[in-house]
Amino acid sequence: MITLDSLKPDKGSVRNKKRVGRGPGSGHGKTACRGQKGQKSRSGASIPPGFQGGQMPLYRQLPKRGFKNPFRKSYGVINVGVLNEIQEDVVIDLAYLQGRGLIRKRDKLLKVLGDGELTRPIKVKAHAVSQAAREKIEKAGGSVELVQ
Repeated sequence: MITLDSLKPDKGSVRNKKRVGRGPGSGHGKTACRGQKGQKSRSGASIPPGFQGGQMPLYRQLPKRGFKNPFRKSYGVINVGVLNEIQEDVVIDLAYLQGRGLIRKRDKLLKVLGDGELTRPIKVKAHAVSQAAREKIEKAGGSVELVQ
């Protein structure tokens, strides 16, 4: 029978902490496993990622191209065919789709696209809707509401 006082970790799974710089008898004395000289043997040494020993780093050697628009809007997109598979009779909006895992949590805007078929009326609240998607939703008897 197993009791709390008889529990032990598996043999060899728990090891003692490596105590460096505690004399020659420990096997980790003198240089404390840091080797001889050099930047990494000094106290307080920390080398930032991407540092190449004073050489011009690769990320600064490569040319920068193009333009990054700071005002770009990034939409989470979903097709009408996917919306047709939702059986519940609810208003389909960004929060609902994120809750169902159909759109990423980081997406702040929703766009509905027109790929697929729609066989039943649905109510959609989105930030953008393509022309084809709007036609399919309204043809099936549903409604589209734009949110800003």
